[in-house]
Amino acid sequence: MATLEDDLILVINPGSTSTKLALYRGEALMDSENLDHSGAAWAGSKDIISELEPRVELVRRFLRERGIAPHELRAIVARGGLLRPVRSGVYLVNEAMLQDLRDQVGGRHASNLGGLIAWEISLGGRVPSFIVDPVSVDEYAPEARLSGIPEVPRRSLLHALNIRASARRASRDLGRDLASLYLVIAHLGSGFSICPFYRGAMRDANNSNEEGPFTVERAGTLPALFLVDLAKGSPAGELRRILTSQSGMFGYLGTKDAREVERLASKDPRVNAVWQAMAYQVAREIVAMAAAYPERPDAVVITGGLAKSQEFVARITEYTGFLGRHLVYPGEDEMEALFSGALRAIRGQEVVRTYPETEEIG
Repeated sequence: MATLEDDLILVINPGSTSTKLALYRGEALMDSENLDHSGAAWAGSKDIISELEPRVELVRRFLRERGIAPHELRAIVARGGLLRPVRSGVYLVNEAMLQDLRDQVGGRHASNLGGLIAWEISLGGRVPSFIVDPVSVDEYAPEARLSGIPEVPRRSLLHALNIRASARRASRDLGRDLASLYLVIAHLGSGFSICPFYRGAMRDANNSNEEGPFTVERAGTLPALFLVDLAKGSPAGELRRILTSQSGMFGYLGTKDAREVERLASKDPRVNAVWQAMAYQVAREIVAMAAAYPERPDAVVITGGLAKSQEFVARITEYTGFLGRHLVYPGEDEMEALFSGALRAIRGQEVVRTYPETEEIG
């Protein structure tokens, strides 16, 4: 008789030029592969949905090469796309979600393929398919939604998957229930998300494409009137590209390699000034988010790729140390976070949500 230890779970994480796959049996990683599509004729299309069929075939081949038929899977879990605003949690892939992913209601992004690929592999839903904590998670407090312009509400767009995985890890390390904690969590990757995690929910954040510190490649918050002048001479698409992938550290120094910048910072005052400014802006955002509730956070959590740099983290904590305890979780493991969500779902440890949300979020 099959047991929980025999359950096979397939994890699918589509990126712009790759599809990461992992296969777990029970709680153990059996195998994984990072499929690079950068040289494929079909990759990089403006219509990301046109990449669905070739990516599905690559996933099927991954399973065939390991002698696994789709019906042998206990569950499939994929990275969530740019969907309508939802609460954090595990969601069953359903027709409403599939339609919104096809229509790209939240914008064009490779992660929109995750649920679609999972459904194609799932034999029409016979194998349960899930997404976990998509970037469209919106748990903002009502006062966090006002931007200052009535026609422009603040939108939640954050690295929800790694933020919640880090919050769970912090709850274990602190020996506290997640619902009792107040954390300020800083996810530092190519984009930065800094968030007050209060009593189990992400109650505010800098929109990682539009606000907050400048990052390795993104502009962050800009002087509004200057941005108006800048927009006059630039097509919207080009300006959007500049702000989200050609600015920040890259805009100043011409590189997105943080390790190289860290190495040069001790030798070149100009490089050091940019490196220090980025750390300062991260720290400033952490302190701002620590003011979201009238109590001291239980901990500040620093995670993501840049958290691997002890020197960069030290620059941040030089400003934020007065907030108290800091927990540093270098890197991020999206595959493990997705797998853990699916495992909680099939073991009945977490209620599986239905998309779209029918109750008001806030």
